Amino acid sequence: MKVLLAEDDRDFGNILSQYVTISGFDVTLARDGKEAWELFSQEKPDICVLDVMMPEMDGFTLGEKIKEAQPDVPLIYLTAKSLKEDIVRGLKIGADDYITKPFDPEVLILRINNILKRSYSSANDEFKISSTVLKFNSLELICGNTKEKLTLKEAQLLKYFIINKNKVLAREDILNEIWGEDDYFLGRSMDVFISRLRKYISEDKNIDIRTVRGTGFIMEEISTV
Repeated sequence: MKVLLAEDDRDFGNILSQYVTISGFDVTLARDGKEAWELFSQEKPDICVLDVMMPEMDGFTLGEKIKEAQPDVPLIYLTAKSLKEDIVRGLKIGADDYITKPFDPEVLILRINNILKRSYSSANDEFKISSTVLKFNSLELICGNTKEKLTLKEAQLLKYFIINKNKVLAREDILNEIWGEDDYFLGRSMDVFISRLRKYISEDKNIDIRTVRGTGFIMEEISTV
């Protein structure tokens, strides 16, 4: 998942960027509103975290431009003020959340995860990676010229991998998320499910579910650029 972080305070921006990166996200850091807009157009992030007070272009103006270009992209505003007028303005633009400084970086991670989880659980049931598409509600996988009807558990597992693409996932985290508990026999079952998914997506040469020895798995998307 790509995060655009726009923060003009150099030290604080570096701390947030490092923390979000450690949490498994692909972070692009901008130092002012103009740079953030240019990077947004280039990077196409999945979520934007914008400081309100920035040089060149303030966060509200930037948010308006982002929403005009891509209405569905989530926004989180960071501000040193808790003025009602600022909060209302941000929400009118379409912000999904508002965090007042100072705050613990862990709070930002929790807000990002919650917003992305809601976004991926919305009425839009299509989850895409490379040229492979999972239609979750109909349990249908389209990979090249091949269509597969999945079981619910297969679809849940593949959806989890797609949402967390290019991120190493621990075995226990996958089991707790999809099966509700970390159990040896469920782990053996998970291995069978993953083998099936690898077979289903084998026609798409730009993606792979790779085993990370001693840790878990990662769904990798190979850039074609």
